[in-house]
Amino acid sequence: MDENLRTDWDVIVVGGALSGSATTCLLRRRNPKLRVLILERTDQLKRRVGESTVEISAFFLGRVLGLTEHLLEKHLPKQGMRFWFSNSSARALNECSETGPRYNVRLPGYQVDRAVLDEHLLATAVKEGAVLRRLVRVRKVGLVAGGAQTVEWDDEQGVLQKTTARWVVDASGVATLLARQEGWLQPNTAHPTATCWSRWSGVTSLDDRSLFEKYPSWSNRAQAVRWTATNHLTGYGWWAWIIPLKGGDVSIGVVYDQRIMELPPGPSLGERLKAFLMTHPVAREILANATYQEDDMHFRRNLAYSATTFATDGAVLVGDAAGFIDPFYSPGMDWISFSTSAAAALIGDSFKGKPVAPRVERHNANFRLSYERWFLALYRDKYFYMGDFELMTLAFRLDLGLYYLGIVTQPFKHGPRYLETPPFAHAKSYWPFRLMELYNRRLVSMAQNRQERGVFGRRNHRGYFGFISYEFNSRLPWRVFGLLLLWLGLELREGWRTWFKAAPMPAAMPAPKPAPAPH
Repeated sequence: MDENLRTDWDVIVVGGALSGSATTCLLRRRNPKLRVLILERTDQLKRRVGESTVEISAFFLGRVLGLTEHLLEKHLPKQGMRFWFSNSSARALNECSETGPRYNVRLPGYQVDRAVLDEHLLATAVKEGAVLRRLVRVRKVGLVAGGAQTVEWDDEQGVLQKTTARWVVDASGVATLLARQEGWLQPNTAHPTATCWSRWSGVTSLDDRSLFEKYPSWSNRAQAVRWTATNHLTGYGWWAWIIPLKGGDVSIGVVYDQRIMELPPGPSLGERLKAFLMTHPVAREILANATYQEDDMHFRRNLAYSATTFATDGAVLVGDAAGFIDPFYSPGMDWISFSTSAAAALIGDSFKGKPVAPRVERHNANFRLSYERWFLALYRDKYFYMGDFELMTLAFRLDLGLYYLGIVTQPFKHGPRYLETPPFAHAKSYWPFRLMELYNRRLVSMAQNRQERGVFGRRNHRGYFGFISYEFNSRLPWRVFGLLLLWLGLELREGWRTWFKAAPMPAAMPAPKPAPAPH
């Protein structure tokens, strides 16, 4: 680094929530002498979508950031992912097809209250030496490659301030400060999803004794704790999450593909969300006495986007400021884990005098490739088949198996440095990516063909798959290989119908009508 370059700060972090405070902690632990300023616009961080961790983000929060004790005391251990499917024959909870862990999961995961988690990590960053200014509004960032970056911001009294730093970290979340300012923001129009969510009270737990007494055989088929899983209700073109939080609140929301459906009309957003959810028998059972919090109701369209530039010689984008794909499978905090780790490595190496330009070039190439492949491998058009028990269960098992085999195992084997390169960016990931993209595309085609033949969701009534959690052992690759054979068998039974024609795009469909209530 140029010793003659004088700035007010070494690093200015815009945004004090998880991605900003995590980057700060990683930077200060690499180099305790770094002068880091955090600019946060709120006086209290708020709850947000992103309450659920998966294996990589749990590793990052626990082993890398050292938050295990906090996670166990202030949040709930997560018991994997569970999916619920219905059709016109499934009129009650016990008649819906179910996919989920038969026993409690092997690796740690958590259902987190983001407001609590973010405030704790922000306080940790300050305790470790960062300076925090709150109730400030960043107006503009002046970028100078290799020089002093200038940040203009209004302080808590509304007085304009101007300060400089060698590096700026954009952790502004969905505000995407730098991407909007510099024209880097790129909507993902191939994935036109929308979401509506709130927190609820009075929700009946799936482990409540009343349900055990009402549906004893349903209760006994799974030995796992159902309630603290991320429970997914599914349908053609949509899914809903149910995530319990410490203290009794439950985060509930729906995400849908706008090409396929819309929320039903209603007097308010909350009533529209509740009316839609009540079309599913599981929701009718557990939301019968539940109420949503009107002051915590949210709606967003066109969720997916990315930046065309993820770093310059002076600025790095992390977390949602760098891109977002979809909340399905809870990838948001995985993205934070990779983007903050990579940002800390890039900035940290620059202060050690290592050349910046090739690292910035590699950083941009890695994250562009990761976002594109992540989307194509897992999410493109997935909403066309996620409401079918048979197709979605196969996809889930393949997705999770390959996630474990290629991604989850690596930091446990090689340590946190593995997180500095995002998924699918390594040359060795090309063929796994192509495989995932292929089976996802094929399942979409088969789902559309099932729609044409009127058999979509035919096994959504009284089906059950009790999933046995993956482990890091010699059986893991063989289990994935067995799933590929199941896919081959499905292709031979019915996939041949679509081998030589493109899957048609579906016409927009109205929100589903409620299924008949059980007698």
